[in-house]
Amino acid sequence: MAAVEATLPAQGDISKTSSVATEGYDKKCIFCKVVNKEMGTELLQNDEEISCFRDIKPGAPHHYLVVPTKHVGNCKSLSKEHVPLVKLMVETGKEILQKNNVTDLSDVRFGFHWPPFCSVSHLHLHVLAPVSEMGFMSRLFYRLNSYWFITADQLIELLNSKGETN
Repeated sequence: MAAVEATLPAQGDISKTSSVATEGYDKKCIFCKVVNKEMGTELLQNDEEISCFRDIKPGAPHHYLVVPTKHVGNCKSLSKEHVPLVKLMVETGKEILQKNNVTDLSDVRFGFHWPPFCSVSHLHLHVLAPVSEMGFMSRLFYRLNSYWFITADQLIELLNSKGETN
């Protein structure tokens, strides 16, 4: 899939009517359409910062995608200033799991596909639980220490090691 140029989160609200492109909205991005309620996808959370919905091809009994509500590019486009956003995404994932009666957070995987292994260039955290019930292919797609998937903690560590931007 073609790379989409990253934009930093914009100040203010996103338009809930999606026919007009607004700052922080990429009209070609499927996840921008989901969070703007254009796709009919059930949103488990949707506020001005973070949105969450179920993955359409679940890799575990509980498989959620947590995304910034405003368009942010993939992992490679992030800088140190995005660490609070990534941490908020993880916290949101934990809250969604708890709302869905997943209490064993030791059997959960929080992570990101590393470009070019992203099918959508809108930053999205995979929240998978229980990991112990994932099938063979899911264990491969969401494998720890691989070239194509990194944990949220690994991404935060990587971003913190980057110098300040500007």
